[in-house]
Amino acid sequence: MYFAALLARTEDGWQASDTELDNVETLADLADLAREAAVDDDTVLALIEQEDAWFGVVRVDGEDDPRVFVSDGVAAGRSSYGAMLVDELIGRDDSDAEDLDSLNLDGTEDGEPEPAEDEDAAPGSEPLVPRGPVGDPGILSDLGVTHRELLSLDGDALSTLADALGCTDVLEAVR
Repeated sequence: MYFAALLARTEDGWQASDTELDNVETLADLADLAREAAVDDDTVLALIEQEDAWFGVVRVDGEDDPRVFVSDGVAAGRSSYGAMLVDELIGRDDSDAEDLDSLNLDGTEDGEPEPAEDEDAAPGSEPLVPRGPVGDPGILSDLGVTHRELLSLDGDALSTLADALGCTDVLEAVR
């Protein structure tokens, strides 16, 4: 079970909204959703948690590229929303998959394929998902959560983050 919320920073503090991720397929979709919740291009945090197994923070500041942190790449990679974030962080792209037109499907082989110069560039190879935290651990440093604090979170991490950001009541209202 997932919990996802958007925290929009305003002049008066944080505003939270529960969010449905049903139509979110890419990080760009999530960033667009966050920008819709923004007030005057201020910071918006998309917080995602899956049953205390992993959590993710996506930070959107205006039209800047989103910044991402995921607490456990392997655990997150096992879930659809987590995999979306991890894939973005490690550079894995679904569009890199070979299309059917480029495959030899007639059952004949002209010989062994040429060895790849770079192991990461070999056809069919994918970047490995890192164990543990992946992404930008300094994503919340200017908001009062140091990279060390972020890296040490476990259990109910989103509540701890809300406490540190001063928006516990706001986040709990949408939980």
